[in-house]
Order: sequence, then C-alpha cells, then structure tokens
Amino acid sequence: MLKNSDAKNAYWCVVSGSEIWTVDGTLPFGTADQWDLPTESAIEIDRYQGLPVYWLNAADLDRDLELVSLRDMLQLPEAIFLLASKAIQYGHMSQSMRFCPQCGGRNYLNHRDMAMQCHDCRTLHYPRIFPCIIVAVRRQQHILLAQHARHRSGMYTVIAGFLEVGETLEQCVAREIKEETGIDVHNIRYFGSQPWAFPSSMMMGFVADYKAGEVKPDYTELCDAKWFTPRTMPPVAPKGTIARELIEHTLGEIKRDYPDA
Repeated sequence: MLKNSDAKNAYWCVVSGSEIWTVDGTLPFGTADQWDLPTESAIEIDRYQGLPVYWLNAADLDRDLELVSLRDMLQLPEAIFLLASKAIQYGHMSQSMRFCPQCGGRNYLNHRDMAMQCHDCRTLHYPRIFPCIIVAVRRQQHILLAQHARHRSGMYTVIAGFLEVGETLEQCVAREIKEETGIDVHNIRYFGSQPWAFPSSMMMGFVADYKAGEVKPDYTELCDAKWFTPRTMPPVAPKGTIARELIEHTLGEIKRDYPDA
C-alpha cells in the first residue's frame, strides 16, 4: 500500500487485461492526488529513473479510464514497455487466481512475495508465465515467413508456438516449424527474449537453418508460409517486437553473405 502519496511523484500503471492507461502516449507521471488515484490499492512494482512505479487494477477505480493495448507501447523505450508488461502480468495474476487451485480457498495478494496466497492452506501462487518459442529460419538468401488469419493487414512474421511438457526449447523449435510448415531445421541458436503480456507469455527467440523439406503450411494455423529475399519482403511485424528483431537480424546476415540478394 502506498503511503504519503499525495506529494510523491511516480509512474502509474493502471491495467485491465492486456490494456493499460496512458497519457500522451506513455505512462502517466505525477502524484496520486493529481490523477485522482486510490492510494490504498497502489503497489510499487519497480523503479524507473530513480522514481517509483505503481500498479493498479482499473477495477479498483471508481471511474472509467481510456485504456490502450500494450501493443501501442511498442514504440516507447524498452524499459517503459517492460514496466507496463510487468503491471499487466500482475494484474492478470490478481484477477485470474482469486481462488486457490489446491484447496479452493480465497486468495489474497501477498505484497512481500508478489504472489497470490491462500487464506486457508497458505499456499503461495506466483504469476503464471507461459513459455513460447519464436524462430527465424534461413535458407541461404531466403527467410521463412508466415501469415496468420488474425493478421488482416497482410503482415507476415516468423514462426512461434508454446512449449510442451517434457520438451527442450530446441525440440520445441524443431517441432513447431515442422508442424506449421512441414520443413526440418538444424543449427538452432538462442537469440534473445521478450516478455509478452498477452496475457502472460515469455517469448524466447531463436534462429535456425533450413535442413530439408518443402514448405507446406498447416492451414489450420496459417494462411500462408513462404520464402522471401530481402528484395521481396512483405509487411512484417512491428518494431519493438522480438519478431521484428529476429527478421532484421536474419536479413542483415543474408545481406552480409549475399550482397545482391
């Protein structure tokens, strides 16, 4: 709980689902009194530029705020995007874990551990994080890109999918590519990661090389999948996403090895 907040400048993350309140396109900054926010519900989750960052659920306010999708914050500095992602994931935890899955008791937020705790059996339930892989596949001067039905703008992106029980990340990469496009890959290398609060995923990025097979999209998952060169690229994932980073990294390597591609 926030104390003596009326005179304390801070950054505010008011969230609902995967949406967040912004002012002038970024996190609101100022005092709780200035923004008319309920201090009894505010929880400090981090610090930014030496100042506290507080999380609030929109449901705790007595008025409606205009919220935007977390995707609208992709163009902001990474630190701001990650703070917003953290607040959204805590919000998801507090709203989706109200009851203990072990005994059915009512959960409350344990502020010290930042987890939901059962009033009855005292079990702690930490935020659920869903591990996902995302991978850019290269075949000489080509990159493999796919289009999903939800991408109505015609955007293409790299292959992604959820980790299964008993699977290594590398096995997941190979399986998802095989299932969705029909090809085999090898030389799988880790690239980087990005929290993806839709609602609570962790994207783990890889690059891989084509090994064998013909591209045959799984049309239950994809609208299309094909090879592209740097000169034939379609619209791709927006800047700020790890998908875009993987695409730009792979195109950079292709142009280095095939200057005329």
